[in-house]
Order: sequence, then structure tokens, then C-alpha cells
Amino acid sequence: MTVDSKIRVAIVGSTGYGGVELIRLLQGHPRVEITSVISTSSAGVPISKGFPHLTNIITQDLDGLDIHSIAQKADVVFTATPSGISTPLVPQLLQAGLKVIDLSGDFRIKDGATYEQWYKHPAADPVYIEQAVYGLSEVFGEDVVGKDFISNPGCFPTATLLGLVPAIIAGWIDPSTIIIDAKSGVSGSGRGTSLTVHYAEINENLRAYKVNRHQHIPEIEQVLTELTGEKVTVTFTTHLTPMTRGIMSTMYAKVIGGHSQADFVDLYRQYYEGRPFVRVRDTGEWPATKEVTGSNFCDMGLLVDDRTGRITIISVIDNIVKGASGQAIQNLNLMMGWEEDLGLGYTPVYP
Repeated sequence: MTVDSKIRVAIVGSTGYGGVELIRLLQGHPRVEITSVISTSSAGVPISKGFPHLTNIITQDLDGLDIHSIAQKADVVFTATPSGISTPLVPQLLQAGLKVIDLSGDFRIKDGATYEQWYKHPAADPVYIEQAVYGLSEVFGEDVVGKDFISNPGCFPTATLLGLVPAIIAGWIDPSTIIIDAKSGVSGSGRGTSLTVHYAEINENLRAYKVNRHQHIPEIEQVLTELTGEKVTVTFTTHLTPMTRGIMSTMYAKVIGGHSQADFVDLYRQYYEGRPFVRVRDTGEWPATKEVTGSNFCDMGLLVDDRTGRITIISVIDNIVKGASGQAIQNLNLMMGWEEDLGLGYTPVYP
């Protein structure tokens, strides 16, 4: 591939929020050409019929899901599908010689029985589960380089793990004491309609959901267990908030070793040095979801409470960008050996 050439990209699941966000971001990527937008439910019609904001931007009709056709048109495929759909689809794409970045949860969990328990779908072939590289870019980015198959992390795990990993790796917090309070905007529920996301139900309301049962729990625990070398379990509670985009993950844990507030700020800044999308605030400054909206940034603040001996870590992301499509493009850049922030230099939308 020459310096000036572009890779051809297909997006499966183009009519969901993740797929549409991939379109928005990839339109500005200097090394990418979108050659196919795919929807099994709307094949043959323009995507602008369902998303008028794409009028005169994506002019080709939506393609159906045909592996041979995709392989002729694309080099890399993003699968922005609900869980359960990528399980049989991704192996076919890989066998056709395509590179795949999967945004579903189907290949994140390495133990098939655990996946089936939490996701309520049959697990994928263990060969492909093992092949999938978990693409938490700031932590496992070196593993992504040159690979053909990336499993993109979930939105809640992205915000949560980025907030916990430096302290976990350093051994400065007790993994057995971790409590996570996470809040998400309603776009995290997808574009489908339900009573839960009905305007009259969510407006001026705050609702806890999937308490102790959220499917992202085993993903968080799997990564923390891998990094610590010991079994980690967490208390993780999610809430739905009356906003469109954004995740705020607030984490609490017991401090080990008497490390100070200044120690932790230095630790986090050193860990994320050179990683363009993580911004660690000064002591006493706390991030807000509005400050990362529309961008691939993860902003975080932290404070050691000398009175309780615990640390509070607050991490915010845009759930559709850093929590899904933006990180997928970040993984594309790493996969291809490009600059990590290529095509992702978006200033957050404010206010």
C-alpha cells in the first residue's frame, strides 16, 4: 500500500447508532474510503431515507449482507451489530480474507460459558474467540498492530478500565474493594424503541438497570484479572440518564501503600503519556460528559480521601465515539500502523 492509497472499508450495521457514527468519523479520515454500507433490513434503499442528515454525503444505496460482494468491495469490515449476529458472521469475513473490527460483544469474553451466561446467546467458535485481540487501545494497543481481527471493547468497560488500569497495574489499590457506579445516555440502548427509552419515561428521570446483571461485568473482570494475575470481582451498577450521549463511570477502591494524591496524578499522567485521547485533570477538577461529547477523548479526575483511605476516580467518555466507533477507528489506525489519532482529531462539541 502506497502512502497516498486508501483502504476500502465496509460497515455492517450501518443503520444503527454505532454504524452511523462510523460513517461520520470515517468521512474525515484521510486514509479510508467507505465503499459499502450494509443493512440486512434496508438493503436497496438510500441510507438517507432513515438518516436524512446523510443526504448527499453517502449516495450509494445500502447493500445487503453478501460475503462475496463485501470481499470484492472492501479490505476492512466494521461489524457494528447487536450481540449474537457477529458470532456466525465474523468467521465468514475472516475466511474471505478481510480484516475485521467487531463492535459487538461476541468475541470479547474468552470463556464461552461465561459469554452464554451473560449474553444469552450461543458462544462463538473458540478458535475465533482466541484469535480476537481485545482492542482497549491505551492498554493493549501494541497487541493490535498488524492483526487482522480486533474485538472492540464495550462502552462501560472502556470508561471504567481506563480509570482503573494504572492504579491496578501499579498495585496501588485493592482489587477486592472496587465499586463502580456508571451512568449512560439513552443512545447506549440503540435506536430501537422501548418503554424504557420512551421520552415520557426517561425525561426528568434517573433509572438504575441491570443491577448486578449487566453483560459488561465479565468483560471488566476479565481484564482486571488478566492484569493482576488474580481473580477480580467488582460491584457494578448502571444507570440510565436523560441525555443522548455520554458515560460517567465513578469508581471507588481502597488505597494500598499510603500513596498520596500527587502520587496518583503523576502515576496516571505517566501511564497515559503519549496517548492522545486520555486527559487527566489537575487535583480538584472533575470532568463532565459534555466536555467530551462528539470526540474520542476520555477525561478523568481522581482524589485520594485520607479520611477513608479510599480513592475516587471519575472517568467520562462519549459512549458512541470513544465507547464504540471512535475507538474502533483508533484500533484501525493501530492495526494498519498509522498514527493513532489519524482522522480522529475532533474537538468536543460544546455546549
